[in-house]
Amino acid sequence: MSKKILVIDEGTTSTRAVLFAATGEALGSCQRPLTQHYPSPGLVEHDAEEIWNLTLECAREMVAKAGGADQIAGIGITNQRETIIFWDARTGHPLSPAIVWQDRRTADQCVALREQGEEPVVQAKTGLLLDPYFSGSKIGWALNNWPQLAEAGDHLRVGTVESYLVFRLTGGAHISDASNASRTALMAIGSGGWDDGLTDLFGVPRDILPEITDCAGQLGTTKADLFGSLIPITGMAGDQQAATIGQGCFAIGQTKATFGTGAFVLTQTGTTLRQSKHRLLSTVLYQIGGERHYALEGSVFVAGSLVQWLRDDLGLIGSAAETEPLARSVPDNGGVYLVPALSGLGAPHWQPNARGTIAGLSFSAKKAHIARAALEAMAHQTHDLKTAFAADGADWAELRIDGGMVANDWMAQDLADILAINVERPAFIETTALGAAMLAAVGAGLYPTLEAATVMRGGVTRFQPAMPDTDRQTRLSGWGDALSRVLAPSS
Repeated sequence: MSKKILVIDEGTTSTRAVLFAATGEALGSCQRPLTQHYPSPGLVEHDAEEIWNLTLECAREMVAKAGGADQIAGIGITNQRETIIFWDARTGHPLSPAIVWQDRRTADQCVALREQGEEPVVQAKTGLLLDPYFSGSKIGWALNNWPQLAEAGDHLRVGTVESYLVFRLTGGAHISDASNASRTALMAIGSGGWDDGLTDLFGVPRDILPEITDCAGQLGTTKADLFGSLIPITGMAGDQQAATIGQGCFAIGQTKATFGTGAFVLTQTGTTLRQSKHRLLSTVLYQIGGERHYALEGSVFVAGSLVQWLRDDLGLIGSAAETEPLARSVPDNGGVYLVPALSGLGAPHWQPNARGTIAGLSFSAKKAHIARAALEAMAHQTHDLKTAFAADGADWAELRIDGGMVANDWMAQDLADILAINVERPAFIETTALGAAMLAAVGAGLYPTLEAATVMRGGVTRFQPAMPDTDRQTRLSGWGDALSRVLAPSS
C-alpha cells in the first residue's frame, strides 16, 4: 500500500488539501483562507470561483509532493455542508455567490412553513427541521431572487460544495454523496432519493439537482489536464460525517463532537433510522454499496467562530491561543456567561432570530473572564445537546472530540467536567480530513471496510471529570439563566 490518498477538505473559513499515507500518516498539507462575505446582517456568502481556484491550487501542491498523480490511489472530498452553489453546466463557472450554511436569509420563510404545519412532514421525510440552515429553502430563495439563474435555462446546475468540486474536477459529473444530499431537506432519508413533495415545497426543479451516490467507490475521475494524469475520486462525505468516521464511531452509540466554526455532535445509530422527539436531527452518516448508516445529530452554529469574533471584530485577544492562559488566569468566570447566538441558536433550541448576550458583567469583570466565558460556552452548549440526546434514549457514555478548538487542554477538561463523562481526543485532531481519507482508501480498494481502515486513526489522550458537583451545578444554573434571556424574545 505505497500509494497515497489526497484529501480535499473544503471548510467554511479555509480550503485545504492533505496528503495521507495509506497508514493514516499525514504527509503534508496546503491551506488557504476563504474570504467571508456578509452583505447584511444574517447573510453569509462565499465566492464559489475562489473556492475552486484555492482548492485546485492546494491540490496541485499536494500532488507534486506525492511525486505526481500516478502516486495517488484516490481523492477524498469533505466539505462544509448545506452551503449551495449554482453554476452553468457548459463552463462550470458559478452564476452567483455561494449561500453559506450559516446564512439566515430564509428564516421568515421557514417560520411561515412551520406555521402552515409543514414541519412534521419535513421531519418525517428528511430527519431535519424547518430551518434556514438547510439547503432547500436557500435554493428556492435564490431561484426566486437571482434572475441570472433563470437565464441559464437548461444549463443550470445546483449542488452542495462537494458536488460543485466534482463537476469541475471531472469536467461534468453531476453527483452528490448521500451524506451531503441528506442535509438539503430535499432527500427522503429512508429511501435515499430526491422527494417530489419536498422539491415542490421549496420550489426546486428536480432536473437541476445532482445524482445521489455512495460515499465510497469509483465516483469519478479527474480531467487529465488538472494534475498531469487521471486520478480517481473514491470518497466523499460532509465534514461532520467524515469526522465521525475519522473518530472510528462505528458501534451504535459511539459519539463525536467537532469544534470548528460551529460545533457538531453525531451519535452512530447503525442502519436503523431514528427520529428525534427532542429537536435533534437524523442524518445519513455514510452510504456504501447502497446501504445507509445513520446518526442522530445536534448542531451548534457558533464555536470557533466565537473566538474569531473576539479576535478580529472586538480586538479582545490577539490570537486564539491566548484564550487558554486567560481562562487559567482567573479562578472562575466571575459570574460572566456568554451565550454565542451570533447567527441564531441551533439544536435543541432552533431559534434562528436569537441573538447573543454577555450576562453578569460588572466592574470586576476582566478580559480574562470574558475569554473564559467564551470557552465555557462550548461545554454549556454541548451539555444542552447531551440532555436532548439522553431524552431521545441516546445518552453518551463518552465523547470523542476533534477540530481546531480542542487543541486547548483547558477547554477539553472543561467539557469532561461539565458533561461528567470521559472525553477522548486523538493525537491527530483533523479527523474530518482523516475520515475522508478512510472513505477514499476503502473506495480505492486499500481497505475492505471502514472498520478495517480505523488503523489509520492513531493514539488518543483522555480527560476525566474532576469538577466538584456543586461547582458544576452552579455553572449549569448560571448558563440556564443567561440562556433564558436569549430565548425569551423569540419564544
